Amino acid sequence: MKTFDPNLPGVATGGYFALPFTKEEAHTVLLSVPWDVTTSYRPGTHLGPQAIIDASTQVDLFNIRVPQAWNIPIATEPIHEELPILNRSARKMAEQIIAGWEEGKDPRDNELSEVLEQVNQACSRMNRIVYLQSSALLRQGKFVGLVGGEHSVPLGYLQALGEYYDSFGILHIDAHADLREAYEGFTFSHASIMYNVLKTVPSVSAITQVAVRDFCQEEHDLIQNSDRISFFSDESLQEGLFEGLTWREQCHRIMESLPDHVYISLDIDGLSPDLCPNTGTPVPGGLTFQQVDYLLYLLAASNRKIIGFDLCEVAPGENDPWDAIVGARLLHKICCYTYVNNKK
Repeated sequence: MKTFDPNLPGVATGGYFALPFTKEEAHTVLLSVPWDVTTSYRPGTHLGPQAIIDASTQVDLFNIRVPQAWNIPIATEPIHEELPILNRSARKMAEQIIAGWEEGKDPRDNELSEVLEQVNQACSRMNRIVYLQSSALLRQGKFVGLVGGEHSVPLGYLQALGEYYDSFGILHIDAHADLREAYEGFTFSHASIMYNVLKTVPSVSAITQVAVRDFCQEEHDLIQNSDRISFFSDESLQEGLFEGLTWREQCHRIMESLPDHVYISLDIDGLSPDLCPNTGTPVPGGLTFQQVDYLLYLLAASNRKIIGFDLCEVAPGENDPWDAIVGARLLHKICCYTYVNNKK
């Protein structure tokens, strides 16, 4: 830090935001999970973490709400060596399953059932790797931020947090409810992360879903019948704005549904698709960058403690870094707010 000048362009170091902090010095450690196995519509999210790292060298590390934001000790955990290899092999198998569904074949009932089982085992292995990595960081007293990858990847981290906290809630910003029991036969699908959390992380006492606008009857029924889910659909939020509610009023309603300890799970497609045009499953509608920023700022300034976060589904386009540019700036905002929240 003696020679680091936050006013100069970042010099690529292989880590997020080109910061000079070691893991030992850091408060926040960012854990990359380049995973894209079950993405069902458009692949590419496994490229998200590296694309965000590349874009983050151009992020100005000044935040008008957070004094000396450039001095927040953020470090980068190296990618687990097994993940890229496992992702490539499992994705090739998963594409057979996805193609089968497109042809009207249920892989659970034909010759692809064995391939499906191998994919599910690979996803289970990924969850185990993330669990072990995040558990090790938590034991070192680090605040962990996870960067995906498809939105299935935080499960292992949430299971690790479940061993540290008796009760916590999740602020889930997403275009999708992610409450399917399975999707296309994939037990650990990107469309099933919140279902799997409800099933395997009993410490999660509340999930507050924000900006959801694409979900099925099965998910709707689960939302209606679960006392652990609070639902702020994109339609209801927009209706509130049209009818005179301020965004601040709506943010406070959202926060009232959350307990004292909160985990943030942010799928980039919760934002308007003009901010993430290359994400796997873009959906019309959604939040502006400023609306997400303000909600996270208010949450960090509240009496709740933020215990972790993930940012997922950033997928760069070919020769188009826009999604990563947005993702890098959103990631830095989250790191700033969670640091201040933890230091209160």
